Amino acid sequence: MKPDISVLIVNYNVKDYLLQCLRSLQALVPGVTMEIIVVDNNSQDNSVADLSPLFPDVTWIPVPENIGFGKANNRGLEVCSGRYVLFLNPDTIVGQDTLNVMVRYMDSQPMVGIAGCKVLNPDGSFQLACRRGLPTPWASFCKLFGLQSLFPSSPLFARYNLTYKPIDETYEVDALIGAFMVVRTEVVKEQQGFDPVFFMYGEDVDLCYRIQKAGWKVMYVHTTSIVHYKGESTKRSSINEVRVFYDAMEIFARKHFGGSRIFLALLRIGIILRALMARAMRKRVEVITWVLDMISINVALLIATAVRFDGPFGFPSYAYPIVQIVMSLVATLSLMAVGEYVEYRPTVRRSIVGLLVTFFVLSSLTYFFKEYAFSRGVVLMTIGFSAILFAITRGCISFMDSSRGPRTRRILLVGLNEHTARIVAELQRAEHRHAEIVGVVATSPFTVDSFAGLPVVGDTSYLTRILDATHAQEVVLTDPDVSRETAMELMIASSTYRARFHMAAEYDDIVTARIINDVAGIEPTVSIPPLMRYRNRVAKRLLDIVVSALVLTVGLPVLILRRTDHLFSEWAEVFAGKRSVVGLFPDGKHRTSGKEGITGLVKVSNPGTLSKQTIEHLNDYYVDSYSIALDVEIFLKHLLRRNRG
Repeated sequence: MKPDISVLIVNYNVKDYLLQCLRSLQALVPGVTMEIIVVDNNSQDNSVADLSPLFPDVTWIPVPENIGFGKANNRGLEVCSGRYVLFLNPDTIVGQDTLNVMVRYMDSQPMVGIAGCKVLNPDGSFQLACRRGLPTPWASFCKLFGLQSLFPSSPLFARYNLTYKPIDETYEVDALIGAFMVVRTEVVKEQQGFDPVFFMYGEDVDLCYRIQKAGWKVMYVHTTSIVHYKGESTKRSSINEVRVFYDAMEIFARKHFGGSRIFLALLRIGIILRALMARAMRKRVEVITWVLDMISINVALLIATAVRFDGPFGFPSYAYPIVQIVMSLVATLSLMAVGEYVEYRPTVRRSIVGLLVTFFVLSSLTYFFKEYAFSRGVVLMTIGFSAILFAITRGCISFMDSSRGPRTRRILLVGLNEHTARIVAELQRAEHRHAEIVGVVATSPFTVDSFAGLPVVGDTSYLTRILDATHAQEVVLTDPDVSRETAMELMIASSTYRARFHMAAEYDDIVTARIINDVAGIEPTVSIPPLMRYRNRVAKRLLDIVVSALVLTVGLPVLILRRTDHLFSEWAEVFAGKRSVVGLFPDGKHRTSGKEGITGLVKVSNPGTLSKQTIEHLNDYYVDSYSIALDVEIFLKHLLRRNRG
């Protein structure tokens, strides 16, 4: 006899949530018959091995790789035999009467092809995505550019999440959330399940739309609910969920709305803006400081002009607003060049150095643009007044920060070893009021749920996702097997999250590092070497573009006459960003430290005569001692060697 409903779950690295989901299904009140199918997308947390003995009545389908949400559901759909299929996420808790309510509703509504219930967040709030409108160009535009958030009660602007509709009524909608959808088995099989072109996100909307176009109703049912711990699988993977979500939106638009070029262009602009907003929020102190700095330097210019001339706008009319724009741009680049905004929290010391660089650049520009050489005294006074305003700004920000009192530091520990256990005990004993250990991160795929009384939240392969989810401010590397190179890779990949890294085998190492960092702004245990620093990478890339462009244009006849096709391709790779003019020599150790160079310390020293260890040492020196001057010196030696033949 057919069961009333087939519960189909796709699992990926959320063993703990899957366990509570299956237990909630076991606790359902009698009323409907069901079968449970779990498709496991190659989880690395031993989900199948650990849970299958606990739930022998569940059909387990392990797949050898992560094939995505839609494809995995289609795999499970092949064995579903119930009258209805419930697509259910593993990070959910189902109400005791939920399946009874949904099956009775579907039985009483023969024109309903697919239905969903009320979905709640763990705090009891309503999850907007559980009933949605179609992501039409207009609805998508309103969501991407924030019009829906500004006008949530407007049917014109809030069509994407239907925020203008009540949550305690049952009504027809365009789309449901893939975390909970009950669909007639014959209907979903007629549609051949989910479209496999969607890896994750968008496939639920696409299925609902196809079922709707086939003449069936899509309904939101408010009389029962589930709890959904949204995004747990993506938190435990390296997937960029924002990017995947908007890619899915673009696929849907191409498929169902003809791929309007205008809409797709707006979609891409919206994606870029949302990404920039996310980065700005993570660096909000730096962004606010930059805004105040630009206001300060322009106010300082007006004050200096008023002192030197008759009023604040004493320059000729043609100078405005060019003067303000150029000064702001030069100041921004100069301050970034010394590490402000991009690498460190803003400080008075670095800001003064940046202002001095600004002064020399602006003074130099007046030699080339005589019509703007109004007064170097004004430039000097502007820099002086700016230094005062910058100091006041940073002092106020520091005072506001300190006035909040001691803040709880959210800490991640990396490594499952005795050092971690000892540091956990010390931190909990000495700093329990101001330190919160949010979890332990393994250095390789793990099989345990907890360590030293703390949850194991993942492994280092998706550390950035863990930082985003836990909002950790400090990462303590306790595993002695984590090499310096690996630590550098983790730091660079996580740089946008403003977490401080420590390599510490003992608790005293953490205390020492924290004191030095707080006082001097220096991280003694792990620091990004010069070659990997953001400002140096930007400067190096700009130089690569300039030099390679000159070689490929002005120097092209020389390349042609010498018939050096390999050199042409090498310089083309430099221009494309695949190589660098001066860089590293491949050694298998510095894969992420920098790019291979047309020349470098190793190549000017004849690599054929050097041992592997010597090559690694030369690469180490280049990474740790990098400067533009070093690049120039190496390049000049390269040219001299070539000229000597």
